[in-house]
Amino acid sequence: MLKTMKNNISTIKIIAAFALIFGLFSCNQSTGEPVVQTALPRVDQMPEIPQPLNIIDWKKKAFQFDSLAFDFQNKATYGSLIWLDSSKRNINQVTFGLYTVIGDVRQGTAKNNGEFHEALTSLNSLLSAGLMGIDKTNQNGFNFVKMVQNYFNTDTKWNIVMNNTNPAVAAAGGGYGRDWWYDVYPNVLYYGVAALFPKVENTEYIQRTVADQFYKADSVLNGNYNYSYFDYAQMKGMVNNVPLQQDAAGGHAWILLSAYHKFGDQRYLNGAKSATEALLNQKESRFYEVFMPFGAYTAARLNAETGTDYDVTKLLNWTFDGCQAKDGRYGWGVIAERWGDYDVYGLQGSITDGGGYAFLMNSVVMAWPLVPMVKYEPQYAKTIGKYMLNAVNASRLFYPDQVDSVHQWLPDLKDLTHGIIGYEGVRKFDDYNNTVLKGITPVSIGDGPKWAPGQPRESMFSLYSTSIVGVFGAIVSKTEVDGILALDCNITDFYAENKYPVFLYYNPYAENKVVTVYSATKVDLFDIISKKYLVKAGVGTIPITLPAGEAVVITVLPAGTKLTSKGAKVMADKVVISYK
Repeated sequence: MLKTMKNNISTIKIIAAFALIFGLFSCNQSTGEPVVQTALPRVDQMPEIPQPLNIIDWKKKAFQFDSLAFDFQNKATYGSLIWLDSSKRNINQVTFGLYTVIGDVRQGTAKNNGEFHEALTSLNSLLSAGLMGIDKTNQNGFNFVKMVQNYFNTDTKWNIVMNNTNPAVAAAGGGYGRDWWYDVYPNVLYYGVAALFPKVENTEYIQRTVADQFYKADSVLNGNYNYSYFDYAQMKGMVNNVPLQQDAAGGHAWILLSAYHKFGDQRYLNGAKSATEALLNQKESRFYEVFMPFGAYTAARLNAETGTDYDVTKLLNWTFDGCQAKDGRYGWGVIAERWGDYDVYGLQGSITDGGGYAFLMNSVVMAWPLVPMVKYEPQYAKTIGKYMLNAVNASRLFYPDQVDSVHQWLPDLKDLTHGIIGYEGVRKFDDYNNTVLKGITPVSIGDGPKWAPGQPRESMFSLYSTSIVGVFGAIVSKTEVDGILALDCNITDFYAENKYPVFLYYNPYAENKVVTVYSATKVDLFDIISKKYLVKAGVGTIPITLPAGEAVVITVLPAGTKLTSKGAKVMADKVVISYK
């Protein structure tokens, strides 16, 4: 079977080749009608091949981050980025903390008994490492996956995974008010980590409890998500000074669908549908931080697996075009511009703040739901392939080693972590200093110095933002044809069967291109867009032709696997490989 079947997509070898071998294959057999592609206007604005084109080694970045962040003996000038927290909040065990940004004066063993650390950083890091195949249950004598269970807040009676083990400490030490995405996203992360490390004690109990809480919350909300946050102890929606976050419904929906596939409880499926409908019933985009694309994935999967007819195009346009609601997070979406000499198309963040302010974590997280979504709705394969090429290319601009000294805030410290930890953001124009960087665009920068008096300069470099890069590391592989990526559609499709490897390739060029994959055993390569075999009984170095300006979504099958049709579905040994 193809060596890329599990996590090790890095073994794909894509090389330029001639198409002469194709005469050996009978590849014109088809099963069903080709899938007509659906365009998204904002993605249409993006270049076919962004410039300058430079796809960095995301796998290397992910491995380097894990090695640096979890080093208790780090002798660098900024010291170790991890510490042990012995307060035993929520669960009677020692846990750990990671700095949100380098040198964060609010954190460390001497501050608030070492209790102020964020689940977003810790869980991002575990998810990233797990996707790269790093065993975080047994690393240097620590079971980090068990240790993060302290974020499961029983002391508060919320009984969900929260961003802090002690929210009161966070409010005092970090100045955070209740903010719904900070309460929901740690649970999305926990479900991802649990999928990668399912056998850790207490994991299923936490997953089940979270699902029950989210199901109850959705039932209470009954389609009305017009709140700044939800009190999961009182089961009551709340409004404060934070904008309303209706797209939290997308987070609820993703969790509940995952729980349904995990536990088989019909209530969770009903809740996933209810939350998806609450999201779709908004009159306009309410994209706040991360959940709209998770909602799009959930809607697509529900359509494919349960026969619903949710408007995925609406949710995708709401994601890319951004929030248009004046009482929401106006302008939050996906950037589609060239800033100075750099294409920054595909980065996620504010389209309007200072002309545009993109964020590393948000830009990477979008790939998590959107790449696997094309298995369920292959009509979006071309547009997601084009978007990913732009986003993956532009995301290098967050790293100090990838930006020249003119375009970043701390050029004198760019080698502080040897390019392992990135800036939190990239701004169209700098708003910290209107003299040194006046007129420079773009500027790689961070918010760390704003958060507390006395924050050091190096707090511009953000662990919180960089910790998720394993999502790109696991999904993205370069090919030897610049600008053509191999995207693993299974690796972040948690709680799916994923019996056969599936890869998305998009050819941005105006002419056909030939790339190759390697398999040690004979395989059939079936494209769920054209509904045709691209290769039958291929082995070794196998060439595939990518049509000009088009995408293919290839399912890798053992040679000779019989395909059957059931309605619109294509089955391989009773496993659905194409839903349309």
